[in-house]
Amino acid sequence: MPRAVVHTPSGSIEGKEHGHGLVFRGIPFAAPPIGPGRFRAPEKLRPWQGVCQAGHFGPAAPQVPATILAIRRFLGTYDDNNEDCLYLNVWTPAADTKRRPVMVWIHGGAFLLGSGAAGLYSGSRLASRGDVVVVTINYRLGVLGSLDMLGLRERGEGVVPNLAIRDQIAALEWVRDHIEAFGGDPTNVTVFGESAGAMSVGTLLGTAAAGSLFHRAILQSGAASNVSSRPIAERVGRAFLRYLGLPRANPAQLRRVPIGRILAAQTATLRELANGVATLPWQPTLDGDLLSEQPLDTIRNAATAPVPVLIGSNRNEWALFMAADSSARQLDEPALRRRFRRVLGLHGIDETMLDRATSIYDQMHGKPPARWSAFMADLVFHAPAVLLADTLSRAGGPVYFYRFDGTPPLVGGYTGSFHGLEIPFVFGTVGRGALAWTMGSSPAVRTLSRNIQQAWVRFAHSSTPGHEGLPAWPRWTDDRRDAMLLGPESRIAQDPHEGAREFWTPLLDTPRQSLPETKPRLRTVQAAQLRDDQPPRVARE
Repeated sequence: MPRAVVHTPSGSIEGKEHGHGLVFRGIPFAAPPIGPGRFRAPEKLRPWQGVCQAGHFGPAAPQVPATILAIRRFLGTYDDNNEDCLYLNVWTPAADTKRRPVMVWIHGGAFLLGSGAAGLYSGSRLASRGDVVVVTINYRLGVLGSLDMLGLRERGEGVVPNLAIRDQIAALEWVRDHIEAFGGDPTNVTVFGESAGAMSVGTLLGTAAAGSLFHRAILQSGAASNVSSRPIAERVGRAFLRYLGLPRANPAQLRRVPIGRILAAQTATLRELANGVATLPWQPTLDGDLLSEQPLDTIRNAATAPVPVLIGSNRNEWALFMAADSSARQLDEPALRRRFRRVLGLHGIDETMLDRATSIYDQMHGKPPARWSAFMADLVFHAPAVLLADTLSRAGGPVYFYRFDGTPPLVGGYTGSFHGLEIPFVFGTVGRGALAWTMGSSPAVRTLSRNIQQAWVRFAHSSTPGHEGLPAWPRWTDDRRDAMLLGPESRIAQDPHEGAREFWTPLLDTPRQSLPETKPRLRTVQAAQLRDDQPPRVARE
């Protein structure tokens, strides 16, 4: 396969011809965060001599093996995981002097799993169709990316919080300093992501250290409501230390613990606290440094208008999670009300609000499982997207809103437009991964994918997503709330999540400060079972 060499400030990099352009896989963008680098901020790489071979993807961040297998089946194969994981990949039409718009993808996965090397994230079609440079990145996950010990530190060198966000910023700095060699324009960068990737983008919108590194943002099924308070961060940190069997936050000792034991304690912490933090205990936290206030407050208080933003969610987001929740699929009325009470209780809701929620979802939807699915989709995805869109619009930023209504031809009647389904439409990879058999190759699927790709790259070029294949796409404002419904027959709808907005926005705009007490489900991991490459089992009480 023909090869191509580019010359960057860090050194020469050799990639390959791929499709209608070039691909460079597994480029390091920071020093390996291993050994003493574990739990430390990413450090710049020193320039190298010779040529860096960028023919293969770099390792993914460490994650639970069973989870890796599941995500591989969904997204396509990527390389094994390793703490030496700070790599990115570049697809470009040509390594010339044209200075194309750059699109930097931040993958999702609950801040626990995933990789920029997943097959569905291949940037080849998007780069060639839109004449853009596509970059996909890795970042540290789980404990390694989000452990916050600020309230627990007792001695020794500290553990730096928010490393996942810091890694993303380091990748954007690499783009700023290197992307021109790949035919990209460092002054025209669009950051985009899905799920936890979109939540990361929402966090970056309210992070001063990232402010000059990107110029547009696209958020798919995620917003800016996933930054934990100090009390929540401390609660998560204490649980992790308990499962790890450490009496105190000793950074030097933490750096010596085998990665298998780290992952086991991480999983045990997730099982204990998932209900208390919307299943995301390892999300970003307020650390008083990188994140001194909630991103929504930073956007409101900024002296300048926000960057242009395209944001939205999928119509049937929670259907994906219903598939893994057999009890939710069998809910009756009393069980549904108990679930409502448990979730609303996390927000300090009284019985009056519980009655109101029950009434709202009784009117909007049918059987208890469908109402639960709608309730959670509104809480986790739809309402946060509307809240961020309203906040950005009021701050003077151009905002465009969408809802993805496309469905798989073969199973769409059962699943609807579930969480993550839009990803292959964005990248033009509907024929890859485990979703291929549900997508088929119908003209309607191909047309919708082309329209979405064109909207995304048009936004990267011009800050507006509208094009000739779609109806006129107006801006979102808090007095009209016009949204593009992307589907076989795309159309504009006004305030498509009105019910979610009216009920959830006041609650989401006041983030939780603490968690309800829960009884630990698991004791510390069994030391005799530890291996460096595999999480051990944990002992039940």
